[in-house]
Amino acid sequence: MAKITYIEHNGTEHVVEVANGLTVMEGARDNNIPGIEADCGGACACSTCHVYVDPAWVEKLPAKDDMEEDMLDFAFEPDAERSRLTCQIKVTDALDGLVVHMPEKQI
Repeated sequence: MAKITYIEHNGTEHVVEVANGLTVMEGARDNNIPGIEADCGGACACSTCHVYVDPAWVEKLPAKDDMEEDMLDFAFEPDAERSRLTCQIKVTDALDGLVVHMPEKQI
């Protein structure tokens, strides 16, 4: 179980516990966090679960694979360093304290 902080574009914070094995996207969906739409349901076939990872966490996450990199091209204002698709980040105890920021909108 990991506590993850989701920060909406307007600054509203949501701190929730997400079970190991789920994705950061599933944690948002299951806790009704606004700002992560996840239109494809987690198949890495859209970019509507895009977030900006807090700078303190960028190096702690597994690297993006080619498919995630490609899908981020379709995200709203992607940041080469901080943008991630939450459907591609599996929750483990090592992610306890993760902070992600939602973009202004999802495309």
